[in-house]
Amino acid sequence: MKISELKTREPIAEIMLEIVSKGETRQFSTEKGSGKVCSCAGKDDSGEEVSVSLWNEQIDQVNEGDKIKITEGWCSEFRGQKQVSTGKKGNLEVV
Repeated sequence: MKISELKTREPIAEIMLEIVSKGETRQFSTEKGSGKVCSCAGKDDSGEEVSVSLWNEQIDQVNEGDKIKITEGWCSEFRGQKQVSTGKKGNLEVV
C-alpha cells in the first residue's frame, strides 16, 4: 500500500516506510493505563510523507533512517493529518 491510498479510519494490510524524522517521546496516562508515544515522519518510495505513531517498546526499536513494515495497522487522523500506527492488532518490523 502507498501513502496516497490511505483512508482515514480504515485498516492497513501492509505498508513500507522509511523513517525520516523522529520526535520527542511523550508520557501519557488514561483510565486504561499509561505508557509512551512518539510521533515520527515516514515516507514511501514515492517520497510522500505521513505521520507515524510509535508506542511503548516500538520507540526503542525504530530510529531515523530505518525502513519499517507495518502489517495489520490502522490509519487515523489527528489535527487534520493522516497518521499510521500498528493499532490494537498490528505488527511493526524493522526491515
